[in-house]
Amino acid sequence: MNRSPPKVHLVDGTFELFRCFYGSPRHVNRYGEEVGAVRGLLHTLLSLLKADDVSHLAVAFDRLPAARGSADTSVGALIRRQAPLALEAVRALGVRLWPMVRHQADDALATGARALAEGDGAGQVVICTSDTDLFQCIRGERVVVLNRITGEVTDESVFRSRFGIAPPQFPDYVALVGSAAKGIPGVPGWGPKTAAAILGRYGDIESTPLTPEALQEVRGSKRLAAQLAERRAEALLVKRLATLHDDLPLDCRLEALAWQDFDRHKLHTLIDRTEAQDLWPRIERWQR
Repeated sequence: MNRSPPKVHLVDGTFELFRCFYGSPRHVNRYGEEVGAVRGLLHTLLSLLKADDVSHLAVAFDRLPAARGSADTSVGALIRRQAPLALEAVRALGVRLWPMVRHQADDALATGARALAEGDGAGQVVICTSDTDLFQCIRGERVVVLNRITGEVTDESVFRSRFGIAPPQFPDYVALVGSAAKGIPGVPGWGPKTAAAILGRYGDIESTPLTPEALQEVRGSKRLAAQLAERRAEALLVKRLATLHDDLPLDCRLEALAWQDFDRHKLHTLIDRTEAQDLWPRIERWQR
């Protein structure tokens, strides 16, 4: 019997750590360490592993700067102090870890998505993140983005219905329209419909003429052309920063992403340190 190609899940670990910090109870262990976010991360990754369609996965992390001394009790410091332990949590669960140093976790996810989509062995690639930057990686129903908070899955059909452009054009779109969530102002006067219409005709910012005649299909073409001419350099910078690197030297082979089992020794040590003993009954019930 022919088996269908396995689905691959690529997880934004940095986002998951922040989500667990805000969504899990705070917990200070017997060593005086704040470990609540790591406890939450263990639970959420275990829940993912238990899903019927999860057999191959990787978790990517940004490099978070070290906290400046134990006296710093800011939210950022409390999260950064837990980052090394979060990496150990992924390793203990037996999951492929992509810790970034010079690039971002988003770049690792983009690299994995491209490599797996262009290969022959994988089925659907599911990028687990709430970061819309990853929308540029969507390919039909082969590469989709899953928001694990809302459960919303964005494939190319959903994306095109929402934005009116192709996924690879998303950095151009953000540069023109802006993003309130990311503090990107965009080009004044350029709204979603205008950007979609012009990108649909010319493809990208670089190919868009800076004349009113070229933009005559949209209202206010003279003003829009003037604004784009004035802000073109800024828009191109935003586009460059929003464009993900998808060619990092990562091991994206399907066999490298296959989940086998927990690292029992590391997991025992980690559960003891985080005082998350309630995980053991869940693990034992699952593996019966």
